[in-house]
Amino acid sequence: MTTIKKPETSRPLVYSLYESPMSGPEIEERSFAIIDEEAQRGDFSADEWAVVRRLVHTTADLELVADVKFSPDAIAAGIGALKSGAFLYVDSNMIRAGLSLVRLRDVYPAYGAERIVCHVADPDIADEAREQGLPRSLFAVRKAASVLNGGIAVFGNAPAALLELNRMIVEERVRPALVIAMPVGFVHVVESKEELASLGLPFIAISGRRGGSPLAVATIHALCGLAAESQSG
Repeated sequence: MTTIKKPETSRPLVYSLYESPMSGPEIEERSFAIIDEEAQRGDFSADEWAVVRRLVHTTADLELVADVKFSPDAIAAGIGALKSGAFLYVDSNMIRAGLSLVRLRDVYPAYGAERIVCHVADPDIADEAREQGLPRSLFAVRKAASVLNGGIAVFGNAPAALLELNRMIVEERVRPALVIAMPVGFVHVVESKEELASLGLPFIAISGRRGGSPLAVATIHALCGLAAESQSG
């Protein structure tokens, strides 16, 4: 059992922040500097590291670095898709709520909520899932076929949905511009990511069982930052 060490003084610790003020952006900048100092960067390119560092910042988990995988063309594909205003298909409404339209509009001013698609809560999807005895997420990604070609497919929750996308890639020749493969859990998770990696499409993934909606959101936001930088440079 982990215990929380009590401060040696009854003086609330926030007073140290009052006395040495740091703004939100300054705290973020310092956090990134700590990550750069403590993490093993390995062979990541500068752009890849910008994504990895954002993921580490989201989790405070330096060990995550070893599990982030990129196809060779992933960064360019993601930036290109965002600059063109590509649809984003997301596997959970948590991702949809977490994505910043401000960040997206820094890259493509016409981005709106209608370009972030999630069908998992649609009534017809719930009915079909109940009839077939399969996860809603599987039917939700199938319903999104029209926005997947040239779009960014974002998975932070549902490995069954990623498995279904993999099938659509193989059998229906669906071609997303980029797949963010970060479903989390214990069932169908590892194999869904490994199968995607074998299909020859651009992807950013977290190998193994780890993942989650916050990491998927952080990946898109990191790509938005890279895309915005490329436009201002």
